Amino acid sequence: MNSLPAVIFDMDGVIFDTERAVINCWKTLSETCDLPDIENICIECIGTTSEMTRSIMLRHYGNDFPYDELSEQVSRIFEQRYSGRNLPVKNGAEHILSHLKAAGIKVALASSTRSDIVRRELTDTGLIGYFDEIVGGEMAARSKPAPDIFLMAAEKLAAGSSPDHFYVIEDSYNGIRAAHAAGMHPVMVPDILQPDEEILSLAEIVLPDLITAADWLLSFSGN
Repeated sequence: MNSLPAVIFDMDGVIFDTERAVINCWKTLSETCDLPDIENICIECIGTTSEMTRSIMLRHYGNDFPYDELSEQVSRIFEQRYSGRNLPVKNGAEHILSHLKAAGIKVALASSTRSDIVRRELTDTGLIGYFDEIVGGEMAARSKPAPDIFLMAAEKLAAGSSPDHFYVIEDSYNGIRAAHAAGMHPVMVPDILQPDEEILSLAEIVLPDLITAADWLLSFSGN
C-alpha cells in the first residue's frame, strides 16, 4: 500500500492498561472469596465481552457461581482505584494517537467493552478527541473473534472502502483473529498475552510498543 487511510484500535490492553487492573481487582476479591486460579481464568477472558466472560467463569467455577454479584464487587473496587484520571494509560498511547491525527489519518476504536464505558473512560483521560468513530461491544451482532466489530468500524470511518485499507492494533488473540477474519491488517502489540504460533501466522507484524507502532504505521503514509 502507498497510503494509510485508517487505523482501528482495541481499547483494553492497547490504549489502557486495564487488563492488569481488572485482574488485580479480582485477585483482591479472591482474598475473601474462594477463587482458585483466578488470575489464569481472567487471562482466558481477555478480549471477550462481559457475557463471554460470564460463561468462562461459570465453566470454571460451576453454574451456581455468583458471577454477577462478584463482578459488581470487582467493578466497585475498580471504580475506587481507577475512576477519573486514575485510569492507567498505556505507554505511547497519546503519542501514537497524536501523530496519527497530525498526519490526517482517520482513527476508530472498536472494543468489546460497552460503548458508554468506552466513551466515559476516553473522556476521563482526555483521549476521546483523537477518535473519529467509536464502536462498543454491544453494537456488533457477534463479538470477537468474529470480524463484525471491525467491519462496522471500517464502514463508519470510510464507507465502501476495501477491508485491506485498514490496520488494526490489538493485544488479544481474539482481536487478531477478528482483524484477520475481516481481511484487514492485524498488528499485535502484546500486553499480557504473548503471541503463539497461531497468532504469529495471523498477525501481519508483532511490535513491542505503541511508539514503535506509530513509526511503523506512519512509514506507509509518507509522514
